[in-house]
Amino acid sequence: MPHRQIVPLPSRPPTGYRRLAGRLRILAFRVGLGRLLGRRLLLHHIGRSSGLDRRAVLDVVECDPEAGTWVVASWSGPGADWYRNLRARPKTVIEVGSRHYAVTAYFLTSAERAEGGRPSAGGAACLVQLDTDGGHCRR
Repeated sequence: MPHRQIVPLPSRPPTGYRRLAGRLRILAFRVGLGRLLGRRLLLHHIGRSSGLDRRAVLDVVECDPEAGTWVVASWSGPGADWYRNLRARPKTVIEVGSRHYAVTAYFLTSAERAEGGRPSAGGAACLVQLDTDGGHCRR
């Protein structure tokens, strides 16, 4: 009998009340209430297959607005759609509060996570550092 390799399935999009909760958070950013959500940002990204504009609200693990860097966590691992979309197109735009920033995504390795003093980041499967490309972006 040949040896079979188990390939994990991609994460399924949320449905029901979980989808509604995600949509409400995105709506809060769109009407200018993003700062009420605490340490979160709105990621604008392009679908890797469809080419459509997508949005996701992400938890910020670490931030330094003066230096223009934010570290965000993928709690569902590298199978999250926004994570895979950033892998395909790392240059994107984020919204923090009511400001937009043009950023480039850098995917932190386990060595970089440990070096930065954030080996677990609360159990996050993957960490992405977003660095600004030169200031504010007008939207």
